[in-house]
Amino acid sequence: MVEEQEEIVWSGKWITAKRRGRWEYVSRARNIRAAVILAIDDGHAILIEQYRVPLGRQSLELPAGLIGDDHADDTVAAAAERELEEETGYRAARFEPVGEFFASPGMVTESFTLVRATGLTCVSEGGGIGEEAIVVHRVPMGEVPAFVAAKRAKGVAIDVKLLLLLAGDILAG
Repeated sequence: MVEEQEEIVWSGKWITAKRRGRWEYVSRARNIRAAVILAIDDGHAILIEQYRVPLGRQSLELPAGLIGDDHADDTVAAAAERELEEETGYRAARFEPVGEFFASPGMVTESFTLVRATGLTCVSEGGGIGEEAIVVHRVPMGEVPAFVAAKRAKGVAIDVKLLLLLAGDILAG
């Protein structure tokens, strides 16, 4: 297979629209990546809910943040630590990278590194910075499927990464 030249169609501060042959796709600008945090505290999943402009509604998600957006020498661990506390108010004793994943590889080149956070301590209310207005949810693991279903019924978007917490119930039918 002959690899076609990548063409930048449009570029902004945060994203770049690209074309390679007939394929159109989007990348994060400046090789920015994301850290997604799987934080379980004493049998409770730490989830966040925030308004997402592209969706035009609230979204239920795992805590996450960008790597390298404002810090040129940023690392996965530093971003995970910073974002977990900013968004949720929790600090973790340990961060363990699980691996790199791609959520929508047919449309976006963005990857995220999933990080498991353990040894959690709540140090503040969280809520994000600036105008993020993040709502923090501490949900017992056994109640996650019902919690997600209730949020979905209220019109809240459900981030695909929540499948990590729902897989057992989905597979069991």
